[in-house]
Amino acid sequence: MKGKLLTLLKNEALYKGPVTLASGKVSNFYIDVRRVSLSSEGIYLISHLIWELIKADAIDAIGGPTLGADPMVSGVCMVAYENKKDLKGFLIRKNAKEHGRQQLIEGKELTAGERVVVVDDVATSGSSFIKAIEVLKKEEVKIVSAITVVDREEGAKDNLARVGLPLVSLFTKSDFFK
Repeated sequence: MKGKLLTLLKNEALYKGPVTLASGKVSNFYIDVRRVSLSSEGIYLISHLIWELIKADAIDAIGGPTLGADPMVSGVCMVAYENKKDLKGFLIRKNAKEHGRQQLIEGKELTAGERVVVVDDVATSGSSFIKAIEVLKKEEVKIVSAITVVDREEGAKDNLARVGLPLVSLFTKSDFFK
């Protein structure tokens, strides 16, 4: 599965050329994981690979920052259900809604003490993960790990380690440029 996903990402998600990242930094490549995670085959592979990473852990919920985490959260929850595991899914907005219940976290409500995994499609500096972690700490949940499809190897792993959280990646930038 991992080899198939890497081939799919290389063929469908890798863009070589100048692009401005969310940080404002200009990069000579971009990996748009959503081009794969929003496809049938792509989300199937991603969800099963993430499930393999977390299935032995006593995880209560999986979630992450919207928009990168959205398909992955749904996909992993579906695989968990197929494996007879009840797993909550949640998404963290950039800003709380201005209407309705004005929530920052969408999905099933998290309870203090629950064990959660945070996911995102790509990690560069880890700032999206860190913002998500800050939101989750207010909920008093136990954040077990952060999982990304691609680690661009530009500081995310070290920045997450500084806040006491391991970053697990399915792939790194090096996998794309061997």
